[in-house]
Amino acid sequence: MDAEHFKRKFLSFHPKLYRIAYALVENKADAEDLLQDAYFKLWNRRNELPDIENPEAFCVTLVKNLCLDYLRSAHANRRETEIEEVVTLATDSSPEKELETKDKEQQVRQLIDWLPDNQRQVLRLRGIEDCSLDEIEQITGLSAVNIRVLLSRARKTIREQFDKIYEYER
Repeated sequence: MDAEHFKRKFLSFHPKLYRIAYALVENKADAEDLLQDAYFKLWNRRNELPDIENPEAFCVTLVKNLCLDYLRSAHANRRETEIEEVVTLATDSSPEKELETKDKEQQVRQLIDWLPDNQRQVLRLRGIEDCSLDEIEQITGLSAVNIRVLLSRARKTIREQFDKIYEYER
């Protein structure tokens, strides 16, 4: 496969692949880096690509797996700490409000982390970059009905647990 054919075939998926990467890693620069890694891997396997029946699904799976590997790495955890520091520095409110806001954000993050994997993944895909149900179906392999149920359960669980935590403080 030559460079022009490769570009025509695979770069058309770029907007969708970027939305998926951004939804999963929650950072523009990291999403772009991961897409570059994906294109590099695709280019290195360009001789095998004509045998792939559904190139778009193959690319989506590749990007999803690269993102999940990245999220498991220590680099992603360092990035989250850096973002929290920037948000804290940019806030104009009182120290008490900042502390309360940061505490609530941490609680929500922790509640999301405690969700079952499938609920957590669907919630991030839908909530971060507002992926459509069709895109989430393609990424996860779940049906639209299952996705709606998982979203509903995840939101309900977070809301109930959050209310329970902050009800004691009132």
